[in-house]
Amino acid sequence: MKNVLITGGSRGIGRACVEKFAREGYTVSFIYNNSVAAADELSAKTGAYAIRADISRSDEASRAVENAIAKMGSVDILVNNAGISLIKLFTETTDADYYNIMNTNFGGTFFVTREVAKNMLSNHFGRIVNIGSMWGKVGASCEVAYSASKAAIEGFTKALAKELGLSGITANCIEPGVINTGMNAELDEETLAGLCDETPVGRIGQADELAEFVFMIATEKSGFLTGQVIGFDGGFAI
Repeated sequence: MKNVLITGGSRGIGRACVEKFAREGYTVSFIYNNSVAAADELSAKTGAYAIRADISRSDEASRAVENAIAKMGSVDILVNNAGISLIKLFTETTDADYYNIMNTNFGGTFFVTREVAKNMLSNHFGRIVNIGSMWGKVGASCEVAYSASKAAIEGFTKALAKELGLSGITANCIEPGVINTGMNAELDEETLAGLCDETPVGRIGQADELAEFVFMIATEKSGFLTGQVIGFDGGFAI
């Protein structure tokens, strides 16, 4: 049985992934930062092990991974989902804004993966799934810092796949479109309707749908799939 670590696991896409892997009988740990009540409820519901950490800090990320390995014995599958958004004019984006979003979205992915990769290398097996964004591919007005943080994950994924492939470790990136999660809850009805109109399938996506896709490319049978950046956006970014 494989052991899974999911970052940003208490809500949204991360929560859906925790629930999916747990239903399939995998041993699951997840990292969260602020949503204590949601994490406790999810842990009680699924049996997943909740680890509180601020993975934008390398020391916190290292501690969280060590905790997960101590609990499960290894990390065979890593889902890097943790992320925050920022909607702001580029010229009004502060240094604090920049460091916060880059350190969380890309830094957290980098720091956690670096620690997990050491464990995967020793076991000669691993599946790494990074959650990017379609805005990392096409860019979004008033989301320059966010788009940059997600674009960084593309290059990170491709380089990682080349470096770790001979050790039985794959790395892939999924770029979601507009998904029905708390991150998009602040969008008004008019904005959401416009995004639906721009999406060829005519609707926004659901977190459960994305979790199913994450699971599919994280299994042992997907060992020949690596270095790929895959859109999960209803055709929005084509």
